[in-house]
Amino acid sequence: MAPHAETTANKGTIPERISTLSQPHHLFIDGKYIPGSDNATFPVRNPMTGDVLYECASASKADYETAIENAHSAYQTWSQTGPSARRRIFLKAADIMESYITGNAPEFMSQEVSATMHWVKVNVFATAGLFRETASLATHIRGEIVPADRPGTTILVERQAVGVVFAISPWNAPINLTARAIAVPLLCGNTVVLKPSEFSPKSQDLAIRALTAAGLPPGCVNVLPTSAERTPEVTECAVKHPKVLRVNFTGSDRVGRIIAGWAATCLKQCVLELGGKAPVVVFEDANVDDAVEAVVFGALAFSGQVCMSTERVILHKSISKEFKEKLLKKVETIKTGNHLEDSTVSISGLFTSAHATRVVSLLRSAVDGGATLLAGDLQVTGPKGTIIRPHILEGVSSVMDIAHVETFGPVILLSEFETDEEAVASANDSDFSLCGSVFSRDTLRALDISKRLRLGACHINGPSLYVESTLPQGGTGGGSGYGRFGGMAGVEAFTEKKIITMARPGLKFAL
Repeated sequence: MAPHAETTANKGTIPERISTLSQPHHLFIDGKYIPGSDNATFPVRNPMTGDVLYECASASKADYETAIENAHSAYQTWSQTGPSARRRIFLKAADIMESYITGNAPEFMSQEVSATMHWVKVNVFATAGLFRETASLATHIRGEIVPADRPGTTILVERQAVGVVFAISPWNAPINLTARAIAVPLLCGNTVVLKPSEFSPKSQDLAIRALTAAGLPPGCVNVLPTSAERTPEVTECAVKHPKVLRVNFTGSDRVGRIIAGWAATCLKQCVLELGGKAPVVVFEDANVDDAVEAVVFGALAFSGQVCMSTERVILHKSISKEFKEKLLKKVETIKTGNHLEDSTVSISGLFTSAHATRVVSLLRSAVDGGATLLAGDLQVTGPKGTIIRPHILEGVSSVMDIAHVETFGPVILLSEFETDEEAVASANDSDFSLCGSVFSRDTLRALDISKRLRLGACHINGPSLYVESTLPQGGTGGGSGYGRFGGMAGVEAFTEKKIITMARPGLKFAL
């Protein structure tokens, strides 16, 4: 048997996965890798070179119907498994996941999403940690006994799995965010139909491989990659399907609003983690060196293509000059280039040439409108035009598009303030509400300010790009969406409370 060949809990063998990047990729339904029902495919390309990596099966509405029915059937038995059995699967999957760092993960992520080796390691090891943390929740899915006013009555409130969950996970952290989309729902006893991104099906499949190799039974997770052309119709079909009882989506606010609208037509609950435009407030008493370090990491990790990426840095006027000088000096040391030619680069290409063009267009529009370019050349380079150097702007006004939209690129916008009220108002002047940071040596002051910021997470003296599996990750509405992933918040999102009452015999009820 090849390394990590997948087996089920009852030791029936799942067909071994193709481990080479060039081999065609299939749908995963009821524990088997199969072509789409109409044999439709789409090409998955290397964004850096434009080369076709492989052909991927493109799921149709009929395939989604089949997968949902299989998931619904699997739910009947999976929801009845004990917590220790589920825990063992996730703990084993964590060990298997770690082994992928010397297996497929570096090649798949490098070729599909232009990931540097650092980003590959983040994905693999964070996912292993996520699986272990998820395993620890197995015996914490608890109900309660509620006192009853009515004599002879016992009231139980039980927390139950809901059924089939439809999940959509993105390309930017393909292994980790796929694992997050499915792990807690599965641990709670649900089954999942997953739509991965059309940009990274094989990278995302690694999370599935680890779980199936660890013993997850057939039908518990079904994976249906779909071409961009088919995505709207199959997504609407799945969101509105009567046997799908929860939806989770991580991605853009534009698509999130569409999904929320579809879900609203059938009053279906969603967890939507959408965009971000994270503010970082740096007060006059901050450790400027620490703030610069955190901003550079938070803004430029994976070329700024993370929903938690720092985009707005709001500086107290008294330390603004020092911060800018140190920031520019630090950014000059960041190596940008083609990771396929130079493995030492920290910033490689964006996920499509169209997106790179969009980012530069936003930058050019801001400069044309009067913003000052402190770093960057407003150029796109690379074999297919996906590489952008870090760009730093100041003097961005509220009428400029770049002030309000998520750039999802290596872009930092600088502004100044003099009073706490100005800092809070500037940080809150956004439709996005995912996360941000505050820097001050006075931690109580920083704590007070953090409470005034409309953010799902606020980090004091640390980067905006930070989350752990235990934390209730999500925004507070607007462009960042609603609902929370992670820890017990995830358990609450993917279970229902059921009231069960028991009455003693002989009770009399007056009309």
